[in-house]
Amino acid sequence: MRILVVGDPHGILPKKIPKNVDLILIIGDLPKSDIAREIYLGKKKEEIEFSKKDSMLWKKMHDEISSSLLNVARFFSRIAPTYSLLGNVGNTLDSRTKREGKKLRVKLTYIREELKKIKNFHIVKNRIRKIENLRIGFLEYFLDECWEKEFEGNRRGRASRAVKETIKAKKVLEKFSEVDILICHQPPYGYLDKVNSKFVPKDWVGKHAGSKVVLDYIKKKQPRYVLCGHIHEGKGKAKIGKTEVYNVGSEGDYVLLKID
Repeated sequence: MRILVVGDPHGILPKKIPKNVDLILIIGDLPKSDIAREIYLGKKKEEIEFSKKDSMLWKKMHDEISSSLLNVARFFSRIAPTYSLLGNVGNTLDSRTKREGKKLRVKLTYIREELKKIKNFHIVKNRIRKIENLRIGFLEYFLDECWEKEFEGNRRGRASRAVKETIKAKKVLEKFSEVDILICHQPPYGYLDKVNSKFVPKDWVGKHAGSKVVLDYIKKKQPRYVLCGHIHEGKGKAKIGKTEVYNVGSEGDYVLLKID
């Protein structure tokens, strides 16, 4: 079986990809997010709040995310059956989009609704999918408690949310039990996860931004493959026991797995 594993696209399609693949797996973060990155990482808190009140800027950000996300989904689904996480970009529920559109008095695309119309494309969240003879677990992005403590220190008051999402992720992985392939947006802690990006605050650089929950699962269950992304500069391959871990990278990066 030939499996094409696609790193965080962020709206970028690969210039050239292998032919005759049987399955496509995407790590998440399908859409382009330049405007969102500028708003959330490039400005101070008071400026972020002001930007939220600017309906045209908010609509421009949403349009960039929705159009590029749907473009990526359509592209890969024409090649082979495609299964994807959403990641931490473009994962807004349609119910929230509806509320935001009403509040800002602008028309916004309902991403989840449009994704359902695309044949051969599947968003999978915290579920097992049995494909051929493979058990593939899809662990959606979550706000990891260890990340929140290390990077935010509760500066945004999200500690309680991080605790809840970490507990939920542990329960999801317990239900997964043993899988052949684990797809998770963030890497395991200490592996392919060191931050070195120009877009982040300076005090983040050099720190490990992976998940201790994912690392613990790998050590206990030893899946054949773990496929992740999120920390783009961590692109590469590592081994944890018998498990091969791939940080697939981003924006056109991919890995081709050949599994008997």
